[in-house]
Amino acid sequence: MIRIKDDGTVVDREEYRAILAGVSLGGEDVDRSMDELKGLAEADGIEVLGMMTQNVEKINAATFIGSGKLKELAEFVWNMEADLVVFNDELSGMQLRNIEEAVGCRIIDRTILILDIFADRATSMEGKLQVELAQLQYRMPRLLGFGKSLSRLGGGIGTRGPGETKLETDRRHIQRRMDEIKRSIAEVKANRSVQRSRREKSGLPIAALVGYTNAGKSSIMNRLLALSEKEEKQVYEKDMLFATLDTAQRLITLDDRCSFLLIDTVGFVSKLPHALVDAFKATLEEVTYADLLIHVVDASFEGSDFQTGVTLSVLKELGADSKPILTVYNKTDLVPAEELAEKQLTSGKDSCFVSTKTGEGYEELLAKIRGALFSDLQTVRLLVPYDKGGVVSAILAKTAALETKYEENGTLLTVELNEEDRGRYREYILS
Repeated sequence: MIRIKDDGTVVDREEYRAILAGVSLGGEDVDRSMDELKGLAEADGIEVLGMMTQNVEKINAATFIGSGKLKELAEFVWNMEADLVVFNDELSGMQLRNIEEAVGCRIIDRTILILDIFADRATSMEGKLQVELAQLQYRMPRLLGFGKSLSRLGGGIGTRGPGETKLETDRRHIQRRMDEIKRSIAEVKANRSVQRSRREKSGLPIAALVGYTNAGKSSIMNRLLALSEKEEKQVYEKDMLFATLDTAQRLITLDDRCSFLLIDTVGFVSKLPHALVDAFKATLEEVTYADLLIHVVDASFEGSDFQTGVTLSVLKELGADSKPILTVYNKTDLVPAEELAEKQLTSGKDSCFVSTKTGEGYEELLAKIRGALFSDLQTVRLLVPYDKGGVVSAILAKTAALETKYEENGTLLTVELNEEDRGRYREYILS
């Protein structure tokens, strides 16, 4: 957590000791969600002192939890000397204010926590703009109900990005800033469309890594880059939730010179704030243009089926659920042999098992990627006139020649081309 002065300058990092609070509505299982909240809190540098949950049939409109549980929470905070309570669900401005007055310490909800992590991790200009937009969209409806507490905020969780001065503005000022950000994001989106057009002209197929946060997407990208002898292009990776947020693109070249673009996307999480999904759609829409989705699953995680459901739900919301999907079960080195064998028996043909740590399974992964992206390759012979050297260079930049001969009338190439390239170079094809 970063403490920020009124002028926006960073002073230092602020440590928090927190109690996590959640409700089980209608008997739902809240344990997994609370464990995830604990991981999110720790990813934001918060020391978690304990958890408290309540089974409820209906949410209390004023205080979210019941009055008796609210008193219990206040005692818990006092006894543990906590200075922060993190709720597992999104709270209204009125609820935030009422709970804070009853408990006597800072109150935030899951949405503020996730937005704070994103604000801390975003590095690109677009990422920072998207986070700020999501923060303002979250705060706009809470200005009336939580105005007093907003004016007291001096820094820490939830104050990154816009900063205190923006929190104390009126609705018109915030709306004006949101409009400015949307225009800036639209400009970035237009630039990306130009870049996408260039990619489409290159004819390179695209694979996108998708999946739950911390499943190992960045690690898989780095392993593939190493196999392509491009270690200098590796991306940041760390064993924590939301270690990377900004979309990364890298060119991967297989042993047979077949090349494709690999895109690493932001990880998903349950109860991902709608404001954040909406703000990041400009980035996540790259998924909708991919030829193949590589869905990375943490095979060692007990709730991997739950995480898979969350990922597929977000893909559906993005309109990308009909894309071809290759499911990659990662971290197999952490799975007991018998359990791994059972998973392999029950998994479908469009899946494989890998360990980024040991490198096991990557030969099969590359074979499946090649089969998915280059299934339409056909061997053809082309005679390219010597004055069309650029054509030869363009072909050899994408695929290795099976045979090259220098004839009287030009260069005779035997190569594997996809359907699009066969149409592009049809005038040179002999057979």
